[in-house]
Amino acid sequence: MIRESRRPRDNWQAQFEALGFNYHSIDGLYWDERYAYRFSSDQIDMLEQATIDLHQMALQAVDHVIRHERLAQFAIPRSFWPLVEQSWHDKEFSLYGRFDLSWDGTGHPKMLEYNADTPTGLVESSVAQWYWLQDVLPHADQFNSLHEKLIARWKTYPAKGMLHFVCAGGNEEDEGNLSYLRDTAIQAGCATKQCAIEDIGWDPSQAAFVDAMNVRIDNVFKLYPWEWLSRETFATHLLATPMRIIEPAWKMILSNKAILPVMWELFPHHPNLLPAFFDAWRIQGDFVKKPLYSREGENISIYANGTVLHTPGQYGAEGFIYQAYAPQPKFDDGITPAFTSIGSWVIGDDAAGIGIREDESLITKNTSRFIPHYFE
Repeated sequence: MIRESRRPRDNWQAQFEALGFNYHSIDGLYWDERYAYRFSSDQIDMLEQATIDLHQMALQAVDHVIRHERLAQFAIPRSFWPLVEQSWHDKEFSLYGRFDLSWDGTGHPKMLEYNADTPTGLVESSVAQWYWLQDVLPHADQFNSLHEKLIARWKTYPAKGMLHFVCAGGNEEDEGNLSYLRDTAIQAGCATKQCAIEDIGWDPSQAAFVDAMNVRIDNVFKLYPWEWLSRETFATHLLATPMRIIEPAWKMILSNKAILPVMWELFPHHPNLLPAFFDAWRIQGDFVKKPLYSREGENISIYANGTVLHTPGQYGAEGFIYQAYAPQPKFDDGITPAFTSIGSWVIGDDAAGIGIREDESLITKNTSRFIPHYFE
């Protein structure tokens, strides 16, 4: 795993905007092709296998949580417990997820967390870096079968009729990811409609959710987290509707940081896992304190090397877990030093590709730069 300096292409911005990747320069610099990461084929094989193994362990952890009635540890509202359990027993359709890994190309990749409900970074991981590869290194390869696997996965979706795609309005990044996912569903033959979640309402006469045109919503893909949905004023209606929701309710377990200590409990000393616990006193050495619910790196505290690094935010009221500290690799060319994390994608149950993020800080945030990759 080598970080290389590269010359950015001319007019790459226009190419990406034609693809719908309009947020390529949020906060001044997001997509960054001044660099690229080069892997060997053996390293890619290791990342792929680690992703498959971690996903299967995570599913076993979900089953364990439900069978042993441990939902209280996840701060899931009690009224939603039957919905979570039923969605798991029914094996409700799941589309995707993304592991965040710490790895420098040696030893074993370490799981930092699993973004299994509303992961973003999909447009750049799928189409943007693939177009970069074709222009810059057309004879190289890339760990990236996201587009094909998304279309294939949508073809297995069991429901018929209109599939609504919703997210919070006014968020360019969320809307871009949502539009891309909707496009893959269209290519799979699904009838679709996209709208803002603010435009959805409850129609008591139909006992159903409807969109702004009063069209009944029977199937919905929501780029909007379950922990928010379950606390909205309309949350009780979610318990009474037959509407199919993607990602399903059982993802409330998998996308929660409480899954980390459960996985360590079930698979102690697994080479891809870090020690993690619900109690701080059980951690030995440097560690990271993480809220059960946290997004974009908020409210993370790293206790390492005698110092504390903390990010502010709105999370933490539901509780925390404590995970052993795995320093993210640092690459420094003397110009733009960076700590690196690898996002490894799962489509259905298959490993499907990676996206790499960089930041000057140890904590990856929404504004951390995206760097393309290739392998030989």
